[in-house]
Amino acid sequence: MFSHMMVGSNDIDRSRKFYDATFAAMGGREGRKDDKGRLIYAHNGGIFMVTPPIDGQPAMHGNGSTIGFAMTPEQADAWHRAGVDNGGTAIEDPPGVRTGSGMSLYLAYLRDPDGNKLCALHRMPA
Repeated sequence: MFSHMMVGSNDIDRSRKFYDATFAAMGGREGRKDDKGRLIYAHNGGIFMVTPPIDGQPAMHGNGSTIGFAMTPEQADAWHRAGVDNGGTAIEDPPGVRTGSGMSLYLAYLRDPDGNKLCALHRMPA
């Protein structure tokens, strides 16, 4: 269904520091910058991009939006630490198991330097 995810940034270099660290923590590679100044990350068959807004207006996060990345609990912990250490903000409860609706999930949440809400998610065995 999805081809890619993209978020806006007001400071691509600041975003690169954050996303390079968080993608490395989940086993991915550093991003590459294309000729339009966008950062491109490819991992586990998905593409995630960070771009200055093409309309020239400031980048703003979507209120109520969350972008989720699938990973192991160990990767989620490393991802969360890397994010906080590289300009992100820890939000919600600390990383850990959440249960409800008959499911157990390992979750960790961050806001990137531009305020985009990100989630590390691992579905626990039933």
